Amino acid sequence: MVKKIMNEPQNIVDEMLEGFVFAHPELQWFREHRVVSLKEKKKGKVGVMSVGGSGHEPAHAGYIGKGMLDAAVAGNLFASPSPDQMLKAIEDIDTGAGVLVVLKNYSGDLMNFSIAKELAEAQGISVESVVVKDDVAVPDSTYSTGRRGIAGTVFVHKIAGARAAEGADLTQVKRSAQKAADNVRSMGMSMSACILPGLDKPGFSLGEDEIEIGMGIHGEPGIQKSGVKTADELAEILLEKIMEDLDYRSCEAALMINGLGGTPLMELYVLAASVKKLLVQKEICACRVYVGNYMTSLEMAGCSLSMLKLDDELKRLLQAPCASPAMTLQ
Repeated sequence: MVKKIMNEPQNIVDEMLEGFVFAHPELQWFREHRVVSLKEKKKGKVGVMSVGGSGHEPAHAGYIGKGMLDAAVAGNLFASPSPDQMLKAIEDIDTGAGVLVVLKNYSGDLMNFSIAKELAEAQGISVESVVVKDDVAVPDSTYSTGRRGIAGTVFVHKIAGARAAEGADLTQVKRSAQKAADNVRSMGMSMSACILPGLDKPGFSLGEDEIEIGMGIHGEPGIQKSGVKTADELAEILLEKIMEDLDYRSCEAALMINGLGGTPLMELYVLAASVKKLLVQKEICACRVYVGNYMTSLEMAGCSLSMLKLDDELKRLLQAPCASPAMTLQ
């Protein structure tokens, strides 16, 4: 028997959102569309929103707040929300300056957004998007969807939200968000699978002495199975793969050690200490370090490492104040 705190599996997303808004009264939700948004919106500010499947909490609604997102749209578990859902969120947060939608590079999200964008523009709403594809485990390709969007997306939420809060126009907000997306890289690993509510077994399996390097947040295959590694070995594997794709040497960066839902904070901080030693060797200055559960995969045990290469603009926006359920900076 699979043990989960739930009622009926088919209602788990709606009941999760109901509880989420109950806990955060500054937010509102449109039940039939599974849209969560700020109650109070600033007239003339670019709206910033994110879309994606449920099961990755606190992403995506956890980043709604001042200086971050204005809305988030929740799909079913590990599934894209529909065009109608996205359109409802766009309509709700448009206050005359247009809307930027932050997407992760999954075919369902991209296809449904293209329809929602067309419908919104037919109403006279200006809509732009940024697609995040930070997962270096998957090759980028013009012939397929290519790289997945994972925890590095949270950095893009932060940068876009801060730029919009400064009063920038839609073109400027998109440019800053795109710069963040272009300069963030992530790599993950899994030590166990997760089980979707309503099912009685995981979608994949690992041996007792196996881990998977490069695992996706929906249980997509990684690049290799391996024996259990020490924290120092894991840090070296994850960072090396990231550094092969983007040179961070002798620069400032933001670092995120992200838990996938089933890994104790103690272990994440141990990994952070291992990464720190490598950064010193490579003369990389981590000006801000985030450790915690930022984009999970239900109860999957494992983690991801994300790095954002900073320039003066990105550093300013990253450090700007924000207040959301999952991230607050004073």
